[in-house]
Amino acid sequence: MFRTSDIVLIAIMVSAAALTYKTKREAEDQLAAVQKLQAQIRYEEDTIDLLKADWSLLTQPARLQKLAEIYKSQLGLEPLNARQIGGLDDVPIKPVNIEDLSSQRLGGMADNSGKGPSGDKDPVVTGSTVQ
Repeated sequence: MFRTSDIVLIAIMVSAAALTYKTKREAEDQLAAVQKLQAQIRYEEDTIDLLKADWSLLTQPARLQKLAEIYKSQLGLEPLNARQIGGLDDVPIKPVNIEDLSSQRLGGMADNSGKGPSGDKDPVVTGSTVQ
């Protein structure tokens, strides 16, 4: 009735259909995740816009001036005097401490000409550390 090749082809078609269904399902799940993330991004952007609007409302100069007048006794605020504004010349200069490094031996050219035994040393002067 059925040949072996028919059974093999039916098995291949069933496995291909299962693989296609699985791939489609995974793609739909990924699409749902992307749409959920996009909805979260839109929500956060809307929240940021709302917070910016609130901030601009709260920091209006007229509103702040009115609050400063209402709470003047509690805050102890006074108008700024023009003499309170200073220039760059009014800032004290920080003293500079310069260490004398010329007396210290920090490094130099390695020169072994005339110093110590010359039997095993290379007579070439290099830019290595001080010996």
